[in-house]
Amino acid sequence: MPRFIIQHVTKYTYEEPVTDSANHILLFPVKDELQELVSQQLNISGNPNVDVYKDYYGNRAGSFMNIAPHQELRIESKVEVVTRQRPFPEDSAAPDIQWQALQALRCDGAFIDFLKQEHFAALDEVKAVADSGFYQVVSVYLAAQQLTEYVYTNFKYIQGVTSVETTLEEIWKLKAGVCQDFAHMLLVMLRILNIPARYVSGYVCPRDAGMRGEGATHAWVEAYIPFYGWLGFDPTNNCVVTDLHVRLAIGRNFTDCSPVRGTYKGTARQTLEVGVSVAYEDGRVTQEMNTVLKPQPVVATPEEPGLNSYQRHMEMMMMQQQQ
Repeated sequence: MPRFIIQHVTKYTYEEPVTDSANHILLFPVKDELQELVSQQLNISGNPNVDVYKDYYGNRAGSFMNIAPHQELRIESKVEVVTRQRPFPEDSAAPDIQWQALQALRCDGAFIDFLKQEHFAALDEVKAVADSGFYQVVSVYLAAQQLTEYVYTNFKYIQGVTSVETTLEEIWKLKAGVCQDFAHMLLVMLRILNIPARYVSGYVCPRDAGMRGEGATHAWVEAYIPFYGWLGFDPTNNCVVTDLHVRLAIGRNFTDCSPVRGTYKGTARQTLEVGVSVAYEDGRVTQEMNTVLKPQPVVATPEEPGLNSYQRHMEMMMMQQQQ
């Protein structure tokens, strides 16, 4: 059972003091039979009280306020996690029985959110690939693997070609992006086939170098396999998720899973730096610190000149734009 010590640092720096910072964090690793949270230390500038609760999708979430003027907000989470490998599906049921079983889930409230399709102009082109009939000839498990391989093979992993504003339409046309882009395209394809699919945020902690996403936040997809349950697929690395993946949160898409997001009042421009380090049992450490948001010009609104509330860019997306 692999054991990892993961440190995740988020640092906002403002050119001038800001106030009324309200924040939402999803930095609490999943706790279940496959993942044990041994310990966690959470340190936040000003030592605010953090209200921890379960969100709509069952994630442990936290919220806190920083009302006083400040020019820096640092959020540091250090966790020790033990993971266990989930057995792969036996995949013994006939494919037609598996696909029939999926049809019954379309009206099941537990799966409705993970079957909703986001519409965009190129959706018919994606359907031509995913709904060609070939994938439904094999089992649901094999179809999910093949679609994972399709995204991995047909989309180039290029940092910086997409941003927080990049749409599914643009990702499909570009055929390029980073891990959240790969995850979103796989979500679309799985849902076209009526396979419930959900977005997962977390970390990938390979024992050997070579996997994309190491040293940063990562994203992948979980698909529901009939007669088995949820199973993770990582299209960025073309693999079924193993005990080298550490889960933070699940949701419909990246919006539900952003590790840090919030608002603040002030006219100051901001810089965001994010760093993730992973310590392994053999003593090896991987770490990386990236400036993922540089100061941008801000414009006061006519209603409140000189005092605006700015929505922070979501760290999850920005971090992955670097990785």
